Amino acid sequence: MITHTKHDLTGKVISAYYTVHPDDRQTFREAVIPHLATTAQQDGCTYYVFAEDLTDPNTIHLTEGWRDQAAIDAHMADERFLEAVTAVLGGVRILDYQAEYYDVSAQAAGALPDAS
Repeated sequence: MITHTKHDLTGKVISAYYTVHPDDRQTFREAVIPHLATTAQQDGCTYYVFAEDLTDPNTIHLTEGWRDQAAIDAHMADERFLEAVTAVLGGVRILDYQAEYYDVSAQAAGALPDAS
């Protein structure tokens, strides 16, 4: 398990999803899982999470939190990131992909609503 907290100062958020061919889901996982721990330890990474969609196991969501653009740029140039991207692009049929980049102007810790 990778430890991370969304409470660390986050200036940039990337939210993306990949829908992969069902036959390539395991290949995608094998390419990405080793990359998760190294990315989570990179300077400026506040969180880096892939999660399978609860209604479509072929759709995988990615949420990234970064201190600033310089941290994202360093991540995108990192050889381990480039290896993971090469493995995904070379062995996975991506049926759909979308990503959005966000600048965070304010940040506050939240809690689940009281169910009583």
